[in-house]
Amino acid sequence: MTVNAPAAPTTTELLGRPAGSHPPATREPGPSPERGSSPREGQRVRPLTRRQIEDHLQELGDLYAETSGGGPWAWNQARSAFLRRLAADARRPGFELLIAETTALTGCAHGFPVGGDGPWWEGFDGYLPGRLLRLAAAGRLFVVSGIHVPSRVRRQNQDRAWNLARRLQKRLLTDHGAAVAVTLVKRSDHRTVEALRSWGWRFIEDAPRAAPLGPFRVLVLDT
Repeated sequence: MTVNAPAAPTTTELLGRPAGSHPPATREPGPSPERGSSPREGQRVRPLTRRQIEDHLQELGDLYAETSGGGPWAWNQARSAFLRRLAADARRPGFELLIAETTALTGCAHGFPVGGDGPWWEGFDGYLPGRLLRLAAAGRLFVVSGIHVPSRVRRQNQDRAWNLARRLQKRLLTDHGAAVAVTLVKRSDHRTVEALRSWGWRFIEDAPRAAPLGPFRVLVLDT
């Protein structure tokens, strides 16, 4: 699943292959996945430096295309657009990109801290309540601009601490000492909203009354 916002580079992208034409094989009843061993074993999460990001652009682009589904176009236009957005985000102060890997790349997430003013509020204008603006001024607010994971991460064990998406988003906030993460999602993208909420995100309950009824909704995640 791919979510893109051409005018708002801070939109979260949750990537996982949508249901295809081949239904999952029928299995005999067995132990719940939550009761089994954690898939965290062998899946290491670590940050990349800006130089390492440049060195891994090919792999990151491949990960995006492989997990986005949708057909051959994902290997061309969508892949190139993703890499352009990533290059732009990487120039933001405090930007961080985490990768998950075993013997190969299995997922990634990225974002950046924001202040109370400056150019990093593009797309959020008018959406944020005063309490989040105060957190930003104190350096405690973090924008999660992308989460790229296989579809099984959205479908399985969403509430478990070792769910890969949960591990990636938690690590981003922990590394920067952030109290709250924030992201934008297209109003029409119900699958992304469902995935985020299953990982602990929630809608802003005290958004300004004057907030524009635009194409996006803001979700927040507390540490």
